[in-house]
Amino acid sequence: MRTLLALAAAIVLAAPAAAREQQPDVIFVPTPYEVVDEMLRLAKVKKGDVLYDLGSGDGRIPVTAAKKFGIRAVGIDIDPQRIKEATENAKKNGVSKLVTFKQEDLFKTEFKDATVVTLYLLPDLNVKLRPRLLSELKPGTRIVSHQFDMGTWQPERKVELNGRVVYMWTVPPRTK
Repeated sequence: MRTLLALAAAIVLAAPAAAREQQPDVIFVPTPYEVVDEMLRLAKVKKGDVLYDLGSGDGRIPVTAAKKFGIRAVGIDIDPQRIKEATENAKKNGVSKLVTFKQEDLFKTEFKDATVVTLYLLPDLNVKLRPRLLSELKPGTRIVSHQFDMGTWQPERKVELNGRVVYMWTVPPRTK
């Protein structure tokens, strides 16, 4: 897995700067379904939660959450092809009324009504996103990341699953 990500990063970095500016800085690598299940278990997803998946790809995390728990879920991805696939995935699984997919930049999108946020982004993107997660999400919101941590913000839980890692944090109370 790390070899695949390193190779993908090398290809992106080798591309001319003008070409890189037109490409999203996130590479789509689907989360295995067993990891999706573990992410939702670790986040203790329950009825009434609102899940946002940042960099949602084919939509498997929001679709699975809606299907298993009957919750509202939102997937955010910058790639129109992924949004199309995700929308079809929701339709095929009968959860179109619960799941919405938006083609947006995850650094500009609004996600403040989330009670659960899921991520499978490269480490530098997690770290770049961390200040927004901490300032905009309500205290108690659970954040779960597949494979990559949040730099100096230590996870509350870390689970290894068949060579993969899942991290979980909870947005702390705000100090005055």
